[in-house]
Amino acid sequence: MQLAVYQPDIAPNLGAMIRICACLGVGLDVIEPCGFPMSDKALRRAAMDYTSLADILRHDSWESFRSIRAQPRLVLLTTTAEMSHSAFRFRADDTLVVGRESAGVPPEVRAACPHHVRIAMPGGGRSLNVAVAAGIALAEAQRQTGECA
Repeated sequence: MQLAVYQPDIAPNLGAMIRICACLGVGLDVIEPCGFPMSDKALRRAAMDYTSLADILRHDSWESFRSIRAQPRLVLLTTTAEMSHSAFRFRADDTLVVGRESAGVPPEVRAACPHHVRIAMPGGGRSLNVAVAAGIALAEAQRQTGECA
């Protein structure tokens, strides 16, 4: 299982996703450009000491990501999806994709992801923090696939 982050805008959110991936044993693909300088210092500051525990692969573009990760089943987390993450049937080889905090993903990325899921929000909110949503979806995916202890 992988998490792919498309052009993240906010360093602390990427830091939180690095920590989530490190703790859950999930690989992380960072699809650049980022909305902040992606330096070792910035990552250490955002992710604390979890960067060394995470399996992070950086890609300089969506095209670069797709050339390396040509085969995974892409599952886009989006507030506009009709299917809830708990109703979706995840597979152990899925790559969950999250977009920019400010703009989500562009149409070509959306089109490349054949599966779209949302986190149900019965409290009526518009959206969750992207890192929180990624953590919720990854935990459910691992529960379904038996990857959690």
